[in-house]
Amino acid sequence: MVDVQQWLSALPPGVVYLIVAGVIGVESMGVPLPGEIVLVSSALLAAAGVVEPQWVATAAAAGAIVGDSIGYAVGRRGGRPLLARLGRRFPRHLGPAQLARAEQTFARHGVWAVFFGRFVALLRILAGPLAGALHVPYRRFLLANAAGGLVWAFGTTYLLFTVGRAAEHWLKDLSWAGLVLAILAGLASTWWLRRRAHRLDPAELADEAEPVRAGSER
Repeated sequence: MVDVQQWLSALPPGVVYLIVAGVIGVESMGVPLPGEIVLVSSALLAAAGVVEPQWVATAAAAGAIVGDSIGYAVGRRGGRPLLARLGRRFPRHLGPAQLARAEQTFARHGVWAVFFGRFVALLRILAGPLAGALHVPYRRFLLANAAGGLVWAFGTTYLLFTVGRAAEHWLKDLSWAGLVLAILAGLASTWWLRRRAHRLDPAELADEAEPVRAGSER
């Protein structure tokens, strides 16, 4: 992550915002990319005064919402054959086992999987295409998608920004400690949501999960 941060710090702020939106957007379409790493690195740059936190958060939220919506449209048009092709292309991230877990999660929790999925790597990638392939009603999907994207983007950015500025003020002679503190705070910022989201793990709920039905609405 430090390498990503150093690379971003050499770019103009406007380019950083575009990269944040682009990487998170493409990841949300169903392509495994390090969206969260880019967001955390950019938020730390904001704490250092290199970029503006409001634009980092806005870019991240926009990328998440638009990318998920495009992924939804692609998934709705391509259906399960598209998901199968993605699984062959990215077997470690979107293989049959991962797809089955995500489907079971959607079957039991519906659009809540979209909201909490923003905080879980697997569902963050699959939420849009999978919701489209399963014909989840778009209005409900968009509401959960937008809420999750905004909470994730602004919450992560501003918590890291606040902690990073405080660390810079109090630990000027220990910049490495400030970085470590900021990173730990970033992980802690999503602890509760990740804990709640991991309760959706179908490994524990498989016996109770309902079959996936195309067009089902939760």
